[in-house]
Amino acid sequence: MEKPGYLPPKYLFKALGARVIGVPVDSEGLVVEALPAEARAVYVTPSHQYPLGVAMSLSRRRALLTWAEHNNAVVVEDDYDSEFRFGGRPLEPLQTLDSTGRVVYVGTFSKTLLPTLRLGFMVVPPSLREAANKAKHVTDWHTAMITQSALARFIDDGAFARHIRRASRTYSERHEVLTAAIMRDFGDYLDLVPSSTGLHIAAYARRASVDHIDAIASRAFDLGVAIQPFRVEGEPQAGIMLGYGAIETARIAEGLRRLRSCFDERATRRPEAA
Repeated sequence: MEKPGYLPPKYLFKALGARVIGVPVDSEGLVVEALPAEARAVYVTPSHQYPLGVAMSLSRRRALLTWAEHNNAVVVEDDYDSEFRFGGRPLEPLQTLDSTGRVVYVGTFSKTLLPTLRLGFMVVPPSLREAANKAKHVTDWHTAMITQSALARFIDDGAFARHIRRASRTYSERHEVLTAAIMRDFGDYLDLVPSSTGLHIAAYARRASVDHIDAIASRAFDLGVAIQPFRVEGEPQAGIMLGYGAIETARIAEGLRRLRSCFDERATRRPEAA
């Protein structure tokens, strides 16, 4: 798995008895050269890496597929936030590039529609279809047919595509406002991680420790601003994620003003009080 990465799958895999190994991420995504040869499954978020937000480059995608073939491994591609890309050419999913049946492609409608739908999808290679069907059968038998049918009609009628285009314009505006403000007003506290996809941005703390970032997040929450701290396991550097999916564009500036006050307050405290 990516390190840092999305924790719920990690807990799931460990609960199922898997040995989970963290693999570093750089500006091009998962570092393929760091994958251990004994790994038999790789979980990645190539469209919008969680939590950093970087997109896996085409060369890195091809390298990962080559690695999977040479090592007889499967790649679980969580196509997280791929629908909302605000710049650059569209990126081909690993599943599209896969010519040897190594990729299991998964996604949900939680971000594009709403989480309470509880609808997801999985595209598996032919060699795994029987196993996937059996796993679904013993897990919950079937998903609600009425909901699936309504969503299928929504897609077939073109309404889903129109909804994505409208939502992308809104999210693109929020992304621009938020990134510009972080670069302009938080340069002394945060290093923004470049990103052009998804519904959140990430930034590393320049000097604040993990404990200080946790304290800032707690204080910001008291002021009505929710941020999510993250850290790389085993390393001292901390960071924060700022989501913009559920906040109106006009309210972003006030939220960042309050967040800035939390950073300033922490920075001016005496060392013995920190």
